[in-house]
Amino acid sequence: MKAWRPFRFPPLIDGAPLAPAAAAEVQASAADGFRQGMDAGYREGFDSGEAAGRDAGYQAGLEQGRAEGVAAARAETLAGLDQLAAPLEAAIEQLRKLCRDYQAAQRDEVVDLVAKVARQVIRCELALKPVQILDLVEETLAALPQGAHSQGEVEVLLNPEECQRIRELAPERAAQWQLSADASLAPGECRVRGVEFEADAGCQQRLERCVGSLREQLMAEEG
Repeated sequence: MKAWRPFRFPPLIDGAPLAPAAAAEVQASAADGFRQGMDAGYREGFDSGEAAGRDAGYQAGLEQGRAEGVAAARAETLAGLDQLAAPLEAAIEQLRKLCRDYQAAQRDEVVDLVAKVARQVIRCELALKPVQILDLVEETLAALPQGAHSQGEVEVLLNPEECQRIRELAPERAAQWQLSADASLAPGECRVRGVEFEADAGCQQRLERCVGSLREQLMAEEG
């Protein structure tokens, strides 16, 4: 800090010069007044600076505290919302699962009903016209590679009851094929067997393909 040197003010009194003792007293009073003024100015400046710093610090602390309080309240609110949302999300997922299960069950019921009705129709048709099984045989043979069979070399395996009815109802057509009764075959089922091949010409596997296509179509529509 810079050192201050007392200044000796010259006397302002006109006239005869003061006595040395009086002059010294005047100088001492002036120096003392100067020191008092300096001290007062220093104290005033210090007090003013301290008050300004205190106000600035208080304002900065207030803003920081407010920001921290808002952040803490936001974090606490979000945590509370997460806790409240967890059961709701679980309930929503459970509801979605129930909807999916319901749709799957409804789809299966529709497919099973269609399959059941189709089996009844096939059974009635074959009961009225068992010769239609030979149409399935011809269709199956037509799907084989050309030259893979000769009609006379093909053995047609049928349910015993249907085999007998075909021979009775259409003997001229039955004579074109080598019909054989097979007790292991259910009504409507038929197998064709040649020297180098054997194929399923019955109704069940055809029905299963149709039912499978229907099920896939319903699933695609749900998706």
